[in-house]
Amino acid sequence: MKNRTEDSPQHVEYTLFLGCTVPVRALNYEISARRVAEKLGLQLSDDPDFSCCGYPIKSVHRYGYLLMAARNLALAEEKGLPLCTLCSACCGSLTEANHEIKENEKLRKQINEDLFEWVGLHYEGGVRVTHFIRVLDQEVGKKRISEQIRTDLSPLRVAPHYGCHYTKPSTIYNKTEDPEDPKSLDELIKVTGAQSVQYEDKLQCCGGGVLAIDEQVALAMAHRKLDHLKSQQADAMILICPFCNVMYEGNQRKIEKSYQTEYKMPILYYPQLLGLALGFEPNDLGMKMNRVKANELVKKINRSAD
Repeated sequence: MKNRTEDSPQHVEYTLFLGCTVPVRALNYEISARRVAEKLGLQLSDDPDFSCCGYPIKSVHRYGYLLMAARNLALAEEKGLPLCTLCSACCGSLTEANHEIKENEKLRKQINEDLFEWVGLHYEGGVRVTHFIRVLDQEVGKKRISEQIRTDLSPLRVAPHYGCHYTKPSTIYNKTEDPEDPKSLDELIKVTGAQSVQYEDKLQCCGGGVLAIDEQVALAMAHRKLDHLKSQQADAMILICPFCNVMYEGNQRKIEKSYQTEYKMPILYYPQLLGLALGFEPNDLGMKMNRVKANELVKKINRSAD
């Protein structure tokens, strides 16, 4: 691996963990992330043998979750590359399992016995798991990104949504940033030239965690935040997790109907915003797949800097 310099990230190649949701419901996230990665000199390799990270069963079968996560970590370890995720839930799930397996020798022994018996794998604990946004922020760096900006996004007012899993629990992320006052997504937005809009309840959960239990509560939570964004005249919400997208984009029309209001609020993944700043056309970033169209946002962009 290359050491980090002003001209190159610390690591240039990662194994990409897509998880379950991105390939099915967030292809535009994957497309834009791959485009941005290539432009910035990052290589994202794939492993077709990856499976679910284990997050969906975490609360009902703890050991089953750890075993599912360990299988993916073992596959990544065989490649000898850091693991990069797009989904914040996948990142949290794999990072937490990685931490627990490393710290608990008895658990690690049991996990490896079952891994070897069932799928012939073994995990030593040598994989580093990183969210794609952290790779951009910490590995590539804002200086290198700023040097690649080709399009002026300064007319855009966009609101960052961090979600719950990107910064918490902070201990498993080595307290990378203050979970009660995160800055990384705001700063990455500013690198694109766009304005990062501050708003009430900025760190509030999207509601996705209770969607399957009480839909109305979940919709009310998303409705409240969309109201705050509308009051600040934001051009779009910028997020980094497909589960959050389900609430703010996938359920936006349902929220509008339930509360007799209208938002028409575009919901962009950060790599889509960054891709526009790097000079990509909207179609190159999968923006046709965005349910809430961002046509008005695109019209505001000054492309004379291309």
